Amino acid sequence: MTRDTGVEHPPARRPPAGADDGVVFEARDVRKVYHMGEVDVHALRGVDLDLSTGEFMVLLGPSGSGKSTLLNILGGLDVPTSGTVRYLGHDLTEDDDRALTRFRREHVGFVFQFYNLVPSLTARENVALVTEIARSPMRPDEALALVDLEDRLNHFPAQLSGGEQQRVAIARAIAKRPDVLLCDEPTGALDVETGVVVLEAIERANRELGTTTAVITHNAVIADMADRVVSLSGGLVSNVRLNETSVAARELKW
Repeated sequence: MTRDTGVEHPPARRPPAGADDGVVFEARDVRKVYHMGEVDVHALRGVDLDLSTGEFMVLLGPSGSGKSTLLNILGGLDVPTSGTVRYLGHDLTEDDDRALTRFRREHVGFVFQFYNLVPSLTARENVALVTEIARSPMRPDEALALVDLEDRLNHFPAQLSGGEQQRVAIARAIAKRPDVLLCDEPTGALDVETGVVVLEAIERANRELGTTTAVITHNAVIADMADRVVSLSGGLVSNVRLNETSVAARELKW
């Protein structure tokens, strides 16, 4: 992951402003109940979680374990039924919709399993959708170079493979220089080799840009990339593991 793209990067693991104690997210007793007709679905049952500056965390668990719900709450896409979520000491659970929208726009990049690219726009133009509203963004060309797509700038999504489309989505997410990158099953729709390329792009954002990163997955292999692995089961944290040495995406044993 050291290939020179000709792009200048800030120092690795830069802390966001206000993160003096090293904690970016602090979630305490987070619960989420969805009311489905006469049935209550308890997606989260009292989760405690910290996410530290520059950390690469993997949230691991089967479908229905609460991973996506937790990620959406951390990213301000959803709110907990009870409990608190603090970002740099600020309680997000007290924010209204407008404040949460500003939080997402200024601080968080999202990568989902499905790419959500605009089919009528080129790769460069898809990334520019974000850079045009961000405070201090990269150039779209620069963000695409970080994910090794400098030769696909003017290609439309239909002209790109699935892995290339996902890398455009990653470039779009990191182009606004977010403090936090939240990834929901980013390799779920990809084959192994293409998934490795996508994971390398996420890895570079974390290691070279210092972006605090959380990746949720049901694939235990990906957990070896992490600094810390948090396993969820039935809406609860079932295990926390620190990796003494994280494994590069290319070296994962599938």
